[in-house]
Amino acid sequence: MLTGIDHLVIAVEDPDAAVRTLATTFGLPPGGGGRHESQGTFNRLIWFGDTYLELIGVFDRALAAESWIGAPTLRALDAGGGLATWAIATDALEADVARLRAEGSDLATPLAGERVRPDGGIVRWRLAAGPQLAPAAPFLIEHDARGAEWTPDDRAARAADPGRLTAIELNVDDVAATTMRLLRTLDLRFRPSLRGGGARDADIGRQIARVRPRRRDPVPATTIRLAIPGRAPLEADLLGCRWLVDPS
Repeated sequence: MLTGIDHLVIAVEDPDAAVRTLATTFGLPPGGGGRHESQGTFNRLIWFGDTYLELIGVFDRALAAESWIGAPTLRALDAGGGLATWAIATDALEADVARLRAEGSDLATPLAGERVRPDGGIVRWRLAAGPQLAPAAPFLIEHDARGAEWTPDDRAARAADPGRLTAIELNVDDVAATTMRLLRTLDLRFRPSLRGGGARDADIGRQIARVRPRRRDPVPATTIRLAIPGRAPLEADLLGCRWLVDPS
């Protein structure tokens, strides 16, 4: 079953500097990171419970160009940075992929991944993605609860942080085509958004994925909405995305 937005992959030239920017602007503490040795990428994280922001950079461009996460990261970096793709959490990856593929999804067979932390801990997961990851083409992920960062104690410690990601908004050229593709690939079911303006919303756990028509005036293609207790409403354009802190 799909349980929520797992993480957003935001391509940046310098993940350490990106984390400092978010910490300064929103008071969000960094939460570790590491290297995808076989992918040519490395990251720094900011957590909201079990959801996180992944600020991802490239340490080997040739290796990244051939890897599943490096390729969309490079595309985003070459366009100036910003959202490369995002992940939806599942607690039953094999069953979800089998069901979705039986309904016509083009998700590939699940594959394993890992990240080595600076302290030597290894984070492990399995994921399933379509032919090409992109801001409007997320993937499914299931974390290994026996590995670093996903043990019951790790998750309990994160649950004490009341901040959360509430929504991701994607500005696209064709709302109907995008929502139909997400329905076919991941069974995301969209409805007219109360925000209006031709936007459509899909619930993913406690969060919302919103698809809206691209505006004529230049604005970031992605809006990330956060709820941070004690923080006044705030809007900022950073790291190729628009960030909104809504009243909590």
